[in-house]
Amino acid sequence: MPTLVISRAICANLEAALDREWLVTNGLGGYASSTIVGANTRRYHGLLVAALPGSRDRLVLLSKIEEEVDLGDHTYYLSVNEYPNAAGHPGGFVHLEEFRLEHGLPVCRFGVAGMTLEKRVWIAHERNTTYISYHLIGSRPLVLRLGLLTNYRSIHALTTGTSDRGFQVEAVEGGCAIQSFDGATPYRVLAVPGAAFHPVGVWYWHFIYRRERERGMDYTEDLYMPGHFEAHLEPGESLTLVATTEPADQVELDAQESWEREVNRRRGLIALLGEDREDDFAAHLALAADQFLIRSPLRPENGSAVAARGAEIDETVVAGYHWFTDWGRDTAIALPGLTLSCGRPDEARRILRTWAAFVHEGLLPNRFPEDGQSVEYNSVDAPLWLFQTVDRYLSETSDRSLLEEIYPTLRQIVESYARGTLHGIGVDPIDGLLSAGEPGFVLTWMDAKIDDWVVTPRSGKPVEVNALWYNALRLIIRWSIELGCATAPFVELAETISRSFAQRFWFEAGGYLYDVVDGENGDDASLRPNQIIAVSLPHALLTREQALRVLVTVERKLLTPVGLRTLSPDDPRFVPRYQGDRRQRDAAYHMGPVWPWLLGPYADACLRLRCDSTAVGRLLLPFQHHLTEAGVGSISEVFDAVKPHTPRGCIAQAWSVAEVLRIWRKAKHFKCKRPSP
Repeated sequence: MPTLVISRAICANLEAALDREWLVTNGLGGYASSTIVGANTRRYHGLLVAALPGSRDRLVLLSKIEEEVDLGDHTYYLSVNEYPNAAGHPGGFVHLEEFRLEHGLPVCRFGVAGMTLEKRVWIAHERNTTYISYHLIGSRPLVLRLGLLTNYRSIHALTTGTSDRGFQVEAVEGGCAIQSFDGATPYRVLAVPGAAFHPVGVWYWHFIYRRERERGMDYTEDLYMPGHFEAHLEPGESLTLVATTEPADQVELDAQESWEREVNRRRGLIALLGEDREDDFAAHLALAADQFLIRSPLRPENGSAVAARGAEIDETVVAGYHWFTDWGRDTAIALPGLTLSCGRPDEARRILRTWAAFVHEGLLPNRFPEDGQSVEYNSVDAPLWLFQTVDRYLSETSDRSLLEEIYPTLRQIVESYARGTLHGIGVDPIDGLLSAGEPGFVLTWMDAKIDDWVVTPRSGKPVEVNALWYNALRLIIRWSIELGCATAPFVELAETISRSFAQRFWFEAGGYLYDVVDGENGDDASLRPNQIIAVSLPHALLTREQALRVLVTVERKLLTPVGLRTLSPDDPRFVPRYQGDRRQRDAAYHMGPVWPWLLGPYADACLRLRCDSTAVGRLLLPFQHHLTEAGVGSISEVFDAVKPHTPRGCIAQAWSVAEVLRIWRKAKHFKCKRPSP
């Protein structure tokens, strides 16, 4: 059983404990999440965060539980909250002996007067139903009191209570039903096998969310307590609260049965790793990868070309928790690691079919926003990454039927780019290179924009975009031949690029590649990691000597233990830390901070050029420690560019997990196809 343990030393250190969060997801986009001591430090935290049918938004419903234990004439408080001038109140972290993840599920062990109370949290797969279970180990009975702190809002909002407004609370068999206001989706909280529910109906005021404060956001919230459950527990007995929006006939009230079902599902995911199923690091990452694969229906807006084809999102990829939705670029890059490296090719196939159906004017959606917003088609590289993902899928599965099905879409992408499409995307007839750019739009993965200020302007011919463009052309040529389709004019265009790429992008004075050529200010010699993508792709555009020089330069200036910096520290614009308010963070996003996903292309380049799988394996060892910090069991979005490389951004990022898992498994099973130099 893969287990991650956070020791008493960290649990009892409030600052260290508040830096560590857990996450459990339901396969629909909903989740439960908090810190290891149960204090919510983000607006996104909650025990029941529901993805309701027909909606793209997610709602925080049950925010947290206030936990108390009566032993004899003494009351012990197990909860932790942060109020103005009162961090850690009422101090429950002092009783937390251990936090651990078992099969990716959080378990807290509280020690109270020689007794142990074990708390587990899990979610029913593809249901908006959370289980919070308490099991007593010891020799004396106790009284357990559980106060519900409830909510009803988008994950991006905050609630301000008023003394003249409460929620509608109704007693139901086994617990209570809660409705925030007329027309709101009701949810129930049930106690099994049974506990007395005592109505309270009061607001708890001014919870402080420290992570929101650090991010320059509003950070104070009020929560409503409709009541509390109270139960007498004998040693060996358990009490489970079931929080759900689901109809009664879709809620499993046998807590043990529900727990075993979810654990068995997770064991099945680990078994899909095959010969690596006993590798704990791979197992943890496979469980983390599962969090990003969801079912989330979305129909395109009426009247669009995509809607006319009847396309509808079903299975997709959440880019990151807690605030991202599904993004085209992130999906294309992460999909091989999330699915193929996890022994889940069927999910890969379905997700590829879904996203291919949404291609419009040769573009893949940049993202599917939440309710009330239009699908965004503003990414030049996302469709090109799709080619790489399809190629990896076909290499794993030899699934000719999928190729036949989506080949017209892939061909449409290349033809649209060749003749020109939205946002100034088109081919320069002289050198065959792809140019892109339109005022007000950021089209590559370095997409930070603050009002009218584009932080990393890359209009022109970006290096990784053109390497991906060339590789897409080589792939469409191969697939056209396999399917008996015409290859003109793809062959001539690819040959033009093969002659011009190095000539246009090679920066001899630095021994690396320009980041952008023919940009707004000419050729951009900023030392960035995008060039490593060009070196990593299967169809090479550089000589071996040039590729090795790029690799060495990237290692010398950009490589860290947790990924690649986004800008050389020698650059006067270099920003070492990703912190501050939104403007400060966006200004830093791609100006220095480290991105773990870039280790994927870097490792591919290392294996291709040096055939040293042992070195690549060592490269990933720091992530084994990282699994016990930030988002426990997962990998963060970004890290500071300087030591100690503090994790920042999302606590769980799809392409971070996916690329680390992909190259971990690739390095373990790598067979060199060329001798080392």
